Parts: sequence; structure tokens; C-alpha cells
Amino acid sequence: MVMHKADIIFPCPFSKAYGIPSQQAWKLLIFFLTYRVVLSSALLLLHYFHLQPAPFNVADPRLFLWSSASYCAITVVFAISIFFRRIPYAPQAQLLIFTDIIAITLLLHASGGISSGLGILLIISVTFGGILIGGHCAMVFAAIASMSVLCEQYYALNVNRSIFSNYTEAGLLGAALFTTAFLAYVLAKRSEQSQLIAQQHKQTILKLEDLNRSIIQHLQAGIIIATRFQQVLMTNQTALNLLNIYAQPRIIQDISLELADAFKTWLTHVDGNFVQITRQDQSQIHCRFSFLPTQQEMLFMITLEDAALYNQRLQQSKLASLGRLTASIAHEIRNPLGAISHATQLLTESPNLNPQDVRLTEIIQTHSLRINNIIEEILQLSRRKTSNRQKIAVNPWLKTYIHDFIAQQNIKPEQISLTLSPHDIYALIDPDHLKQILDNLCLNAIKHNTRPDSCVTLSTEYSAKGIFINVTDNGKKISANVIEHLFEPFFTTSNTGTGLGLYISKELAELNQAKLFYHSGLSTPMHERFNCFKLSLPDAEHPTLEL
Repeated sequence: MVMHKADIIFPCPFSKAYGIPSQQAWKLLIFFLTYRVVLSSALLLLHYFHLQPAPFNVADPRLFLWSSASYCAITVVFAISIFFRRIPYAPQAQLLIFTDIIAITLLLHASGGISSGLGILLIISVTFGGILIGGHCAMVFAAIASMSVLCEQYYALNVNRSIFSNYTEAGLLGAALFTTAFLAYVLAKRSEQSQLIAQQHKQTILKLEDLNRSIIQHLQAGIIIATRFQQVLMTNQTALNLLNIYAQPRIIQDISLELADAFKTWLTHVDGNFVQITRQDQSQIHCRFSFLPTQQEMLFMITLEDAALYNQRLQQSKLASLGRLTASIAHEIRNPLGAISHATQLLTESPNLNPQDVRLTEIIQTHSLRINNIIEEILQLSRRKTSNRQKIAVNPWLKTYIHDFIAQQNIKPEQISLTLSPHDIYALIDPDHLKQILDNLCLNAIKHNTRPDSCVTLSTEYSAKGIFINVTDNGKKISANVIEHLFEPFFTTSNTGTGLGLYISKELAELNQAKLFYHSGLSTPMHERFNCFKLSLPDAEHPTLEL
């Protein structure tokens, strides 16, 4: 409690309650006031009951009556003042101790001096002074009390002509007062240090709690803390967003009956701690159960994660493992392949080859080149970089892409067309990955486009179902058997293909939380069959949570 200069009634090195919070200080002051009420009332009642023998050997009944009555009245005034708290804490505490010393000294004199035993009450007053205001002030109050006792003894001897000298008892009482004051000072300092340490620990704990709460709330995985009886104790904001709810659920059944049943089953068979639940938009949420032991009880944590993000991590791990394996294999194949290709090239330069041998060398060169292309595409898997997704405006980006694609692939502009949605579409995807996906799809579409007067069409689509980039051709309809294996690695229906283009495109799509799938149907104006590869892109305006 910080004091102003105007609050100090008499000089005091420290005029605040050491380390005592405001409310606690006022409670201690009220406790001391209660003690004064009891003491002053008891002294006043003892006077009126005229007990024999007299408890304090009262020598001056009139002074005892007026002192005890004034003591009681002043205490009542302080009670009213403390109740309304019109006066600051420090002046009230100082005045209480000061008036207590004066009143007890007068009662001491009225009762015959030191021999009455009332001097012990001064020790209580000094002790309270050290507790209420501060250890240093206890020394000041001890000095005042000692001076009061000595002055009383001097007055008794020289004014009242008392024949008994009690300077020895007065000196001992003064020593007791200073000893008590010193102990109050030491205890106050220790109390102050303990309070400061406790306050620091409290602040540290509060900071850690806020930090933990902030970390939990900003986790990119949803967290639900529940009891064995499926009562939900806490959920973070990510969990609410994943579940599309706006308030903390009371029990797990409020979230999903499927999740509640899975949690109940897991409690009896803890082996299967994974389950997937379906949201209203048909997207999947991956849920994992785990134990969360505490000192009071066993709690359980349910971790929620968007299935797309979960699959993305699996895909990254799979690509990394596959890349390391294929890079090793490709390196071992490329060395002898280079030797074969070089030897074949030297053999073709020989003038003694007949036409049949020349044809055989051409076959060797062709298939060596094909194997080299396969190795190049395999090496792309090992060089795959992590997705660096960016927010791109799809329609302007596709315009630039078509222009560059025509120039790079050296094709005629009429072989490919672009149809854009009137909506402004923004997708979240790695531009380099998107280019590689569309390169594979467009080259395949141009290759399989059977009609010379038709062209491959790139189009954008924006609807409630999402954002799509469609690559459409009028080639031969793909059979159902082929569709089942369309995105498998090394599967191809072409004699010159590697079977890795669509596989890599699908892997790149999933790496960016996109989806690539095949669609076939009838074109509306011409009523002709078409093949369409649809690339579903994540909406940048409504992004999903990432890990």
C-alpha cells in the first residue's frame, strides 16, 4: 500500500504495511479494532462492577473512569471511520496505535503505576503497530511507549509525591517493548519477503497458465478434454472451428454420436485409438484418443485433425521415402544406361552395318531414351520440395499459363482454349506445383485428342462445391477398368508413356490439399463424349487449418 506524505501523522521510516495487500491490511486493522472494543468495554465494566479485591488496584477511580470511557468512545469513532473508510489506511492505523499507547498509559497511572500489570498491554499495542504499519514503525511506537511509561513514573514520583520508585520495572518494561518491537520488525521483514516471493510465484503461475491457455487455443489441431463419463471440460477454438459449432459442448454426444460411440468403445478396447467422423459438408475429421492423467483424476484428450491435413502429412512422408528409394535405383540404372546409349551411338556410325542392324540400333536408342525419361520423372520424386502454398488469383494466373504453355511446348494456339468463370477465384496452392500438374494434364489431353478440329479446353468453375480447374478433351472414352488404375505409378496404355505423369500430378495435388480426379460425360451443345480431369483447389478465402 503506497502512502503519500499527507498521510503520515508522525515521522516513520516506512509507513506502509509490508507486503500486505489492501484488503488483508484492512482486515488486520479491523481485527485490532475489535480487540480495542473488547478491551475498552472490559475495563469500563470492571470499574462499574466494583470487584473486590480490585483487579488493577485502582488508585484514582475518577481518572480510570474517564480514561476507560474515553478509550471506549475513541474506539467507537474509529470503528465508524474504518467502516466508511473516509480516511486512508495509514493515518487510521497510526492514530489507533498512538491513542492506544496514550490511553493505556493513563489507565496505568490511574491503577497505581507499573505494579498494576497494565503495562503488558503496551507490548500488544507495539506488536500490532509493527504488524499494521511496518517493522521500523514498531521501534518508533516502542520508543513512544517507553517514554510514556518513564514520564508516568516521573510524574508519580515528583508530582504526586509517590513514595515508591518503580524505575527498574519501567526500564524492564521499556526493554521488553524494544525487544518486542525488534521481533515485530524481523517478522515483518520476513513476512514482506514471503509475500514478495509468493506474489512472484503467483505472477509466474498466472503467466504460465495464460501461456498454456494461449498455446492450447492456437494449436492447429483441435483439442477436447473430457472425463470418463464423456463430460467435456475444455475445447480449444480450433476444435470448435473443425466441428462447426459456436459454443463449448456439454458432453461428447453433443458433438457427434459417432464420436461418442467410438470413445466409449475405446475405453474398453484401448488398442484402436483412431476414428474418422464425417461433418455435414461430408469432409472427414481424424480423431485420436489418449490418456491425460492428473493428480486428481484420469482425464482423456481427443485430438481432432482435418483428414486432408492428415493425409497431406502421410503423403509427404510417402513421397520422401519413395524419393530416396527411387533416387538410389535411378542412379544405379542411369550409369549402365549411359554406357549402352553411348555404345549404340558409336555402333550406328559404323559404315559396315546392314539395314537390319541399323534398325536394331534405332530400337536400342529409342528405348534407351524412354528409360532415361522414366528415370528423369522418377528423380523428380526425390527432388520434390515441400509445398509453398500461396494465394493466387486463378483466372489471371491461367491466362499467363496458357500463353507460356503454347510458347514452351511449341503448339498452335487453336489446339488449346481457355474458358474462365465470371467470379473472382482465389486458390491456395504452390504455383510451381500447379504448373507441373497442368503441364501433365494438358500434354496428355493434346496427345489423346482424336479430332483434329477440336481443341483441349481449360476452364474454371466456382460453385458451392468448391473451386475447380477442368482440363477437357474429346478423346476416346476411358474404360472403367482403366479408370481404376489411372493414377497408379507406371500404369500406362501408351507404348511411349512412362505411367508416372498422372501419379505425380495426383501426389502434388494432395500435397497441396487439392484433389485430382477423372470425370467423363456428355458435352451439352454437341452431345459428344468427353474426358475431363478436374482439379479441386482449396479456397484461399476460406482456408482450412494447417499443421
